[in-house]
Amino acid sequence: MNIETIKSVYFVGAGGIGMSALVRYFLFKGKVVAGYDRTPTPLTEALIAEGAQIHYEENVDLIPEACKDKESTLVVFTPAVPQEHEELVYFRNNGFEIQKRAQVLGTITHSSKGLCVAGTHGKTTTSTMTAHLLHQSHVECTAFLGGISKNYGTNLLLSQKSPYTVIEADEFDRSFHWLSPFMSVITATDPDHLDIYGTEAAYLESFEHYTTLIQPGGALIIRKGISLQPKVQPGVRVYTYSRDEGDFHAENIRIGNGEIFIDFVAPDTRINDIQLGVPVSINIENGVAAMALAHLNGVTDEEIKRGMASFRGVDRRFDFKIKNDRIVFLSDYAHHPSEIKQSVLSMRELYKDKKITAIFQPHLYTRTRDFYQDFADSLSLLDEVILVDIYPAREAPIPGVTSRLIYDNLRPGIEKSMCKKEDILNILKDKNIEVLITLGAGDIDNYVPEIKKILERKND
Repeated sequence: MNIETIKSVYFVGAGGIGMSALVRYFLFKGKVVAGYDRTPTPLTEALIAEGAQIHYEENVDLIPEACKDKESTLVVFTPAVPQEHEELVYFRNNGFEIQKRAQVLGTITHSSKGLCVAGTHGKTTTSTMTAHLLHQSHVECTAFLGGISKNYGTNLLLSQKSPYTVIEADEFDRSFHWLSPFMSVITATDPDHLDIYGTEAAYLESFEHYTTLIQPGGALIIRKGISLQPKVQPGVRVYTYSRDEGDFHAENIRIGNGEIFIDFVAPDTRINDIQLGVPVSINIENGVAAMALAHLNGVTDEEIKRGMASFRGVDRRFDFKIKNDRIVFLSDYAHHPSEIKQSVLSMRELYKDKKITAIFQPHLYTRTRDFYQDFADSLSLLDEVILVDIYPAREAPIPGVTSRLIYDNLRPGIEKSMCKKEDILNILKDKNIEVLITLGAGDIDNYVPEIKKILERKND
């Protein structure tokens, strides 16, 4: 189905971070947009205010008439909605075009120049950074982001004139196989989602297949040293990048007083004295990848320098809540052992002489079962670890798989404790905190405002 000829789009599960960006995109395109979600949230209420017709009851009678013509209606669903959902069954039985979110993004990349960021970790920050560099330059872009950009307060950027669309390419459920990138960054291929893939070999094979989808005339920018043999089509250029070496890299790195400056080195240019708007050391590498994409697609050196300094980050990605001489508190979405390691090492570089404490909420029973030793190794880089129960998300419990698997494998001598998430606030009231990080992709973030209040009171 051609997106230009569709008159209406119906979303079964309209309120997720990825789905809501598509709702906004189709409203911008002038389509009739409607849908179902289970519960009202600030995001669904915002979508309604922007013109979407959203209801919260599973009921075919509530589907607007404009969305009941199968010739002109596209139905988009999220895998989080059960297959027997009454409205989904109605559309299926009546021969409507039904697509996953990833398929729709794929159609959009077919009709524009997709700049995609894939990888086990770093993709939300790198894609949001890339989108900011393009959006604030003369090049502009449309962008579908996997988090809320702090510069724009949204997960969707729009341009009437730019041929470029920035997309976070998600490997979960092989979603990124629907895309047709013009250019792509691959940040990392540490195995994850083994509940879907089964083995590390299958996971890597999925990324190999993804590299075959990059269009001739485009480019792959791959992090130096990752275990992936790309299989690009003829006519696709391959570049390497990393913090310190590769076709694109940083030199003359200066870290201190809570600030980071670097020189950016590309095959055909060098941009000196770039300031990182979010000064954590992992953003040196994320920034090199984003600047490489921006540079290859016409953003000027001056625009790159200005954009890097004005980048404000993404909600829940190295998200500083308190930052002063006495106390530092940040929230981070890191939920894979490699991400946690990078997060902790970045904090160590910024705060060499301070005690660093983390509250970690493991995400998924399968991920904890598969990587508990790696989690313990990464968390052992901290001075103190507070572990809460596993956040199940879509999974049923697995016998014997609890946070204690991680706890028992932490290095000897580390300060460690386990608690229920409801008890976090009481525990923090009596702790001497210098640097605190909350880590995890579950609902630990709901406690951040209260944690901030407690720490501010202690700091007065």
